[in-house]
Amino acid sequence: MQDLDKLIATHPFLKGLSPHHRRLLAGCAMFVKFQPGEQIFREGDPANRFYLIKKGKVALESCLQDQGITHIQTIGSGDVLGWSWLFPPYSWQFDARALELTEAVFFYATPLQTECEADHDLGYELLRRMADVLIKRLQAVRRKLAQSTPSPM
Repeated sequence: MQDLDKLIATHPFLKGLSPHHRRLLAGCAMFVKFQPGEQIFREGDPANRFYLIKKGKVALESCLQDQGITHIQTIGSGDVLGWSWLFPPYSWQFDARALELTEAVFFYATPLQTECEADHDLGYELLRRMADVLIKRLQAVRRKLAQSTPSPM
């Protein structure tokens, strides 16, 4: 448990969070590993968790009409995976697949959502931090679309 607490305290996504909030998060967390090629979640499935990537690489992908599976972004050590658990309808917006052996901290979002409702400071902190992740994902999609769309004349 000490290693989990240390990782939560030092991971860039949660760095600076109060000790009380870190303890709440630790109560909803556990270590997980994904093998290369393992599907972490699928677009459209219920989103009830998120991950702090400790080590490894994960591909974010989407199925685009007439293009099949399209790589959106690769994330790795120090990144956070999964923001869809915060927003209705609570379903994944992308596929996530491990590209190599990936170690992460898994956070079960259902009890965390309850904690956020009870402690609005915690909810604000997580939402503020996830907003940064959302912006990065949207920028990655924008870049991908710009690469695959011909310029208008």
